[in-house]
Amino acid sequence: MQTNLNPYSFKPWLKKYDAHVPGHLNYPSHSMVDLLLHACRQYPSLYCFSYNDTQFTYAEVEILTERIAAGLIQLGIQAGDHVGMILPNIPQFGLVYFGILRAGAVVVAINPQYRPREIAGMLSTGQVKAVITLDAKIPDLLLACAKTPISLIIQCKASELPKLKDYPIVFAQEKKIDNPIGTIDLFEMMCIGRTKIIMPPISPEQPAVLQFTGGTTGTPKAAVGLHRNLVANTIQFIAWCNLEPGKETVLAVIPLFHVYGMVLALCLGIKLGARIVFWDNPRDMEKVVETIEKQKITFFPAVPTLYQAINQQISVSGLSPDFQSLKACISGSAPLSPAIKDKFGSLTGAKLMEGYGLSEAPTATHCNPLLGDNRAGSIGLPLPDVECKVVNMDDDTCIVPIGDSGELLLRGPQVMQSYFQNEDESARTLKDGWLHTGDIVRMDPDGYFYIVDRKKSLIKVSSFQVWPNEVEQVLVSHPSIKEAGVGGVPDPVRGEKVIAWVVLRDNVEKNEKEIREWCKENLAPYKVPSKIFFLQSLPRTTVGKILRRELIREYLEKQK
Repeated sequence: MQTNLNPYSFKPWLKKYDAHVPGHLNYPSHSMVDLLLHACRQYPSLYCFSYNDTQFTYAEVEILTERIAAGLIQLGIQAGDHVGMILPNIPQFGLVYFGILRAGAVVVAINPQYRPREIAGMLSTGQVKAVITLDAKIPDLLLACAKTPISLIIQCKASELPKLKDYPIVFAQEKKIDNPIGTIDLFEMMCIGRTKIIMPPISPEQPAVLQFTGGTTGTPKAAVGLHRNLVANTIQFIAWCNLEPGKETVLAVIPLFHVYGMVLALCLGIKLGARIVFWDNPRDMEKVVETIEKQKITFFPAVPTLYQAINQQISVSGLSPDFQSLKACISGSAPLSPAIKDKFGSLTGAKLMEGYGLSEAPTATHCNPLLGDNRAGSIGLPLPDVECKVVNMDDDTCIVPIGDSGELLLRGPQVMQSYFQNEDESARTLKDGWLHTGDIVRMDPDGYFYIVDRKKSLIKVSSFQVWPNEVEQVLVSHPSIKEAGVGGVPDPVRGEKVIAWVVLRDNVEKNEKEIREWCKENLAPYKVPSKIFFLQSLPRTTVGKILRRELIREYLEKQK
């Protein structure tokens, strides 16, 4: 039975909050630039950015970001212009990010692994005027820029990081340009930026970032995150995790070009006056484990695949690293297996909390409590000032009873303004201030939310609904299966049929019949995969989500 009354408005989750978390927070009328400058002036001698043997204090970061901003302005960047960043997790990312914001421009962060076609699409859709990138990406960028509005490329070298410590003291000479698009070195731009100019005022209502989203389900869209959205989400999560200003060390190993890393590592770290430890190779598990231990990391946001890799590294090495410094570990961007969570806790003694967020908000909206009931399989409770309701998938005016599945709608101070120059999609996604997430969830009576699946992932077999997540969970519960992906493909009789792709554990032989029998024991007949394919690995996004559409696309191409 459905009702138009909203049982979620009573916010049962508030009763499950940790004692240190208030139901409502005060959000200052600040921009991200205000947060940066406040931290730089409150903690000038504390280290802000750390990478290998190079460290920058907050006082140094204030100077360097001002010089980057001044250089951008003198090269023609105006308030409101969109500036791209194609940088890995190195301190230049943080310096450039805040330099762009201090210039009054909008950050468009792009995955450094993207190829020219992908880069061109984002630059064009985001109407990017200038790009700051590592020199190694220049060839790809020049190919991508042929049909885009780019007029300036600023290049930097990761190896030149120590050079930035030697404050630019001379003006750059006029640089000869050998290609049709103007190119200048970041260091030279900072020399130009040494000229004293008046920085533009930054309003909390100004756009701060364009975050591309939807790439796992269709054509990417650019979510417009305002300064106040980033500030609000930063404040919410600091309160949730009970983090202390001037006393934290954050490990930034998840991609900073994605809002998950951008907000919960970079912005949160700056607001706290924390030391942010950058690491640009998340595949080097030995180094990641060593960094957590030796750098005394206190806050660690990551994805399930990274926690699984840490578990494997510790198990294989036979070592017992000291992770006692960790106050909170957050897992997001993909479902966290209870097995991964439990093993991480047993191996390290650290608290691992699953959360949930999306680029449109701009990242975190839910999380399990730090001290209270940390429920396996749940994305946790809504953060302070986040309102939720669960509605019928075919009629968003009908609110489903607590415990039933439906689409998650939410609103709060962190929700985006709109999609950039996409009025139709903005109108469909934001209705009366409610963000339609496209995620199918259920809420238990205590206010804990559980992801059922993505609305767009729904498979309809003879009109019956099949959620890929459910089938994947059954598959990975089989002792031979390490990972699984499930998707729906057209079927002339049933409309769609279920297909599965699995990765087996080491030294396990293929046995499709056994796996199908396992599924039959645990799933209704229409949910059992009609075909199971065995792969060495599954395609994933940079934040660990399985690219089901890629699996389906490859399957359909082979059927032609």
